[in-house]
Amino acid sequence: MGLTIFFVLLLLFIVYLLWMPIVLCINTNTNKYFIQFLGLAKASIEGDKKEILKLKLNVLFFNFYFYPLKLKSIKQKGTVKTKKNTKTNKIGNLKKGIRILKSFKVKKIVVEIDTGDCIMNAKLYPVFALLNYNFGNFRINFEGRNQMVLYMQNRPFNIIKSFINI
Repeated sequence: MGLTIFFVLLLLFIVYLLWMPIVLCINTNTNKYFIQFLGLAKASIEGDKKEILKLKLNVLFFNFYFYPLKLKSIKQKGTVKTKKNTKTNKIGNLKKGIRILKSFKVKKIVVEIDTGDCIMNAKLYPVFALLNYNFGNFRINFEGRNQMVLYMQNRPFNIIKSFINI
């Protein structure tokens, strides 16, 4: 009886892991950049005074900080490896990356640009008007504001499905 309850709970946890939403948020207006596995973990990039940036990782109730730009000790290796021909491998990886990007759903996108050149802004205005017609919120301004908000969502099941499907 106890073993079946354990396996049912394990199965429910695996199903939750496959169907939980993954959120990617980039907001240059409020300087929030994070990827979040809802209810489980969140990794965000924050500015730091001592180091240039730090990576904050929240897993359940625990906080961890990493400094990716901190110098690490370099280990010397005595063996030299020969490079393989990876041209075909790079093309396959590019196709997989494109399939994974296509599996993401864009929930919100806001792009507000001022190039500083009024002629260039005038040339970009019809392009942004065409993009607004189909999707998104694209704006050209002449006031010096630059902003990008991107909110994307996916599920691990969709990512695995994009790997399996050709």
